[in-house]
Amino acid sequence: MKSAAHRERTEQREKHRRLTLGGPPTMKRRTELPRPKVSWVPGAELSAADGRQSAPGLGSLLLPLLLLLLLLLLLPACRKAPPPPPPPAVPVTAAEVLVRDQPVYLEYIGQTLGAQDVEIRARVEGFLESVDFAEGTFVKKGVLLYTIDGRPFQAALARAAGEEAQRRAAWEKANRDVERFGPLWEKNAISRQQYDDALAAREGAAANLEAAKADVDSARIELGYTRIYSPLDGIAGKTEVKAGNLVGRGQSTLLTTISSVDPIHVRFSISEQDYLAWRRQSTPAERPREEQDIFELILSDGTVHPRRGRAVFADRQVDPTTGTFMLEVAFANPDNILRPGQFGRVRFALQTIAQAVLVPQRAVQELQANYSVFVVSEDNQAEIRKVTLGPRAGNFFVVEAGLQAGEKIVVEGSQKLQNHTPVAVTLTDLASEATGPPTP
Repeated sequence: MKSAAHRERTEQREKHRRLTLGGPPTMKRRTELPRPKVSWVPGAELSAADGRQSAPGLGSLLLPLLLLLLLLLLLPACRKAPPPPPPPAVPVTAAEVLVRDQPVYLEYIGQTLGAQDVEIRARVEGFLESVDFAEGTFVKKGVLLYTIDGRPFQAALARAAGEEAQRRAAWEKANRDVERFGPLWEKNAISRQQYDDALAAREGAAANLEAAKADVDSARIELGYTRIYSPLDGIAGKTEVKAGNLVGRGQSTLLTTISSVDPIHVRFSISEQDYLAWRRQSTPAERPREEQDIFELILSDGTVHPRRGRAVFADRQVDPTTGTFMLEVAFANPDNILRPGQFGRVRFALQTIAQAVLVPQRAVQELQANYSVFVVSEDNQAEIRKVTLGPRAGNFFVVEAGLQAGEKIVVEGSQKLQNHTPVAVTLTDLASEATGPPTP
């Protein structure tokens, strides 16, 4: 039984070998066993021992979940973004451009000087006895200003008067001699020579008398110089010499200066081109411009002198070194407010532009010599507009091109604006800023 069972097992192994190797056991060839085919199921793992698939685990599910989450995150990015909301309106202050007939002014810096500036000097030598005026006050013509010691001059006058008396006595004697010798010569009682000598002596005595009279007059004049009076109505300056000082030695000592300040003069120089343009504005039917009260004086504090002035002096030629032409204008100064030496601006109209368009300076933007303003459109948007500027008129510019009457411009708040920026407009009136005469 045991051998039959052993034999049966041997045959089965032989049969299995043939089926596996494909030939008899005597064939010695190397045959590779086919690899088992394994199909992969997602979520299954292969066994390291027999290659079988195991049940899906937590790690195998993590990757699909991550991919799904990534897709969910990317889907909103693929949608079209909604348009941004419009920017809020910028609050600005705007005004309609100002339109009016605008004078164009010329303006130059000048300095005041008295209509007459007189230096008071000592004309004789002597010690100053007194100062007889208050410095810096208005003095009338003929008022005593200074007194110089006059005793030496009184003595000189007395000496000259004595000399005159002697010369007069000599002339009278010579005159009597001529009257006495005349009849004697006619009767041939004396010679012709004697008579001629008498005539010559009378003429010499007369000449000496005239010289003595001149000496008296000179001494009297010098005595008069010891009392110094104001030669005009005006304002006296400070005294340069105090009482007790010796004056007039070797030169005429400056004592003070008196200036006539009503009217007061202002001297300035204008360019040759402006002078020609100004003169050409006069028509033959008009008076010369320098004879008209067309000049205004703007003082250092910005106020305008209440009286207009007229030209009183024009230089004979243009200064070739500077190309300027000197003018001098007189202004009435009844209150003596203006004093010599002050600086001011002289202004006068060159021409008048009819219906000029004006904008305030603060509304103008400048970039590399290009000027522009923001114009408010009908749909309340700020649009930048280039403009061509003309002359200044106070705080305004005359616009020669780029703006029309009736347009509104931004006058405040333009720093936050760009082209086509929506604006919330608050209107103001420029006419209130331009009241009164325009100032350059």
